[in-house]
Amino acid sequence: MQNQLVLIMDFGSQYKQLIARRVREHGVYCEVKPYTISIDEVKGSNPVGIIFSGGKSDKISELGIPILEIESDVDNNVLKDFLYSDCKCTGDWAMDKYIDYQIEDIKNKVGNGKALCALSGGVDSSVVAALMSKAIGNQLTCVFVDTGLMRKNEGDEVEAAFSMNFDSTFIRVNAQDRFLGKLENITDPETKRKIIGEEFIRIFEEEAKKIGKVDFLVQGTIYPDIIESGVGDGKVIKSHHNVGGLPSVVDFKDLIEPLRLLFKDEVRKIGEKLGLPDYLVWRQPFPGPGLGIRVIGEITKEKLDILRDADYIFREEISKAGLDRDINQYFAVITDMKSVGVTEDERTYDYTLALRAVETTDFMTADWARIPYDVLDTASRRITNEVKHINRIVYDITSKPPATIEWE
Repeated sequence: MQNQLVLIMDFGSQYKQLIARRVREHGVYCEVKPYTISIDEVKGSNPVGIIFSGGKSDKISELGIPILEIESDVDNNVLKDFLYSDCKCTGDWAMDKYIDYQIEDIKNKVGNGKALCALSGGVDSSVVAALMSKAIGNQLTCVFVDTGLMRKNEGDEVEAAFSMNFDSTFIRVNAQDRFLGKLENITDPETKRKIIGEEFIRIFEEEAKKIGKVDFLVQGTIYPDIIESGVGDGKVIKSHHNVGGLPSVVDFKDLIEPLRLLFKDEVRKIGEKLGLPDYLVWRQPFPGPGLGIRVIGEITKEKLDILRDADYIFREEISKAGLDRDINQYFAVITDMKSVGVTEDERTYDYTLALRAVETTDFMTADWARIPYDVLDTASRRITNEVKHINRIVYDITSKPPATIEWE
């Protein structure tokens, strides 16, 4: 696929993903490999350069390939000089070429077979569905399980984008009542996650059986999923549901993961080039359990509806202020705490809503976003005036660590 490759040898450094993204930003293709990789495998990859992240290897150093040792972060001139002066890179890594390559590869792999994609409505699954549709058209079936835990209007937006603009078969399963039934009286965050994940699999399995024989399962795995799930002796940051092999729920011949070598910014570029609407391509990162882990305590339809409206207003005000592409993630959380307030001269006892916004390069660490006071003020006033049962707004000013980005 690429004539030039830079290898990043991972010795357990937390910076490996950041370094890889910066290499790609210079138009150079790179891959992260464990430092335990064999010399023969290094030679077989034929890299034009090697970057040691958090350590070094004397054996690899003896190969005569240009090497850059990085113990921590690397500001861009040092990296640029290494790539273009030492490694003689041409900077030809581009998404247009990647799309063409993947379409041809998908066609060859699928042949006359059929493929099935679990479409969540997030950026990764939407882009992979669009790419697959471009390659094999109606040989692809996309199953969108609407859990009832999505943000305002998102289910309809996903359906509008895929049922009209692509040749693939689109199936929407409206399963809100089913999920809410399973989640009744559940307050523990981990239990919520397990129930939502398992129910999603059960519904997907049921729909897959209705379709009949399917040869390939399509997943929106991206490169950070693989890196974070463990490379070499690097610590596993978090396990990803779409890394680790074929699921046992349906009998598939093989997996297709066309985005597994890409970072999120590259995935977005592909989405734009494939003609996906901005509201999908630039959609805010969204956890698998959806709003289920942004409702503290028991999940009810009332709390979900309150949260949907409040979250929509917050995101709208961030967009109006021109901050929507500067802040990496922003959302609202409905807490399980109520407090006394006053609305139209009447005493109220209603929910407290928390607003959260962070800036990050890799989502492994994050700093709370310094949103201008006037933007926060407008969002707060609108939410308390327009959304019933919220009478207090707080803004989360905790970075990661010690906090996580999500509240649950």
